Amino acid sequence: MPEVTICRLDELTDGGAQEFSVEGTQVCVVRIDTDVHAVGALCTHQDVPLAEGEIDVDTCHIECWKHGSSFSLLTGSPDSLPATRPVAVYAARVDAGNVVVTVP
Repeated sequence: MPEVTICRLDELTDGGAQEFSVEGTQVCVVRIDTDVHAVGALCTHQDVPLAEGEIDVDTCHIECWKHGSSFSLLTGSPDSLPATRPVAVYAARVDAGNVVVTVP
C-alpha cells in the first residue's frame, strides 16, 4: 500500500476537513489538533462530499451537511441515519510536519 505525502499539517485548518486525491482515491482528511484522520470522501447515503460537513472534534465525527448522517473518523461507521453503510478509513499520520496517507 502506497504512503503518500499530501500536504503539510499547517496547511490544514484545525477542526476542518479537506478533500484530496491520493493515488486516484478521493479522501477526506480531517485535522484535530495535531492528529489527522482520513476517510472516504463521499457520504455513503448520496455521494455528498464529506469535506463540506461539520467536524465534532470532541467525538471525532464528521457530519454530512446534506442529510445529517454522522460518521466516526476512527471506524467509518455511521452513527445516524439516513446513512447505513460505513465510509472507508485510511491510515493517516504526521511525519516531520507532513501529512502522510496510506491507501490500498
